[in-house]
This record gives sequence, structure tokens and C-alpha cells, in this order.
Amino acid sequence: MFRTVKKWLDRSLEFLTALTMGVLVLDVTWQVITRFILKDPSSWTEELATFLMIWVGLLGAAVALNRGAHLGIDYFVGKFSVKNRLLSQIFVFAVVAGFALLVLMIGGWRLVALTFRWGQTSPALSLPMGYVYLAAPVSGFFMLIYSIEFCVESILKYMKTKSISSGGAAEE
Repeated sequence: MFRTVKKWLDRSLEFLTALTMGVLVLDVTWQVITRFILKDPSSWTEELATFLMIWVGLLGAAVALNRGAHLGIDYFVGKFSVKNRLLSQIFVFAVVAGFALLVLMIGGWRLVALTFRWGQTSPALSLPMGYVYLAAPVSGFFMLIYSIEFCVESILKYMKTKSISSGGAAEE
């Protein structure tokens, strides 16, 4: 059941990220056409591109976390023993989960709520800024799920290596 839900979430996130990136490409293309070919720059395309970059960056970070594509200090961690490597993974994923929960989800949600309450809008598009800032809690949700999943997997692997090293039989 969890795998089915996770697979659906993964595909939804990747589709949303690709769609946002596609709209960004179209927006920037239109910006170039209006500026250099039509000689009448569009007033809203630059602002939209900025907002789409926020969404692409944050959603892309969640996709990268799920794929294990974030930068890491593999050189040093690779020199650790298996147990210490797993302990460092547990620590890193716990920190990422804490950041995703506290900063991106809770802090992001407060920011979204405040901007909607104050009625803050963007200058060129008159778009409520809460929709732009919604990228933080949405990506935080995905990052929290992924970091918890990877943290649990690392804990289980650690427990397995601990039982092997203590002479107990490991179960597959």
C-alpha cells in the first residue's frame, strides 16, 4: 500500500516539476520573442519566470532528494565503516526531515497564510503571492516524506548490520 501511494506521489511530483519547467521554457521563449523580435517587451513574463523558477527549484530539490541526487561529501563518508556510514545517513536524513518540517512546511505555511491575509499581490501579474510561496510547504511535504522513508531504511540497515556483527543471524 505504501509503495503504491509513494509511486503515485513520485510521479505526481515529477509531472508537476516537468510541467512547471515546460511553462517556464514557454514563458522565457515568449519573453525573448517580444523583446528582440517584436521590439515590445512583455511586462509580465519576467515576473512569471521568477515565480516559476522558485517552484522549479523547490520541487526539483524534492525530486533530487528522492533520487539521491543531492550533492554530498562522498569522499569522506566513503572512508567510514558501514556502521558509521549508516549512522551519518540517519543523522543527515533526520536533519533534512527537521528542516523540511520546521522551515519549509510550518514556516512556509505561515508565510502563505500571512500573505493571503494581507492580500499581497505581485506587481505585474496581480497574482496573490501566497500561490508563489506555496512552493515551500508543498516541496517540504515531499522532502519530509522522502527523508523519513530514507531515515527508516537506514535505521533498518543499521539494525541489520548490528545484529550481524553481534553474531546474530540477519533476516532478509
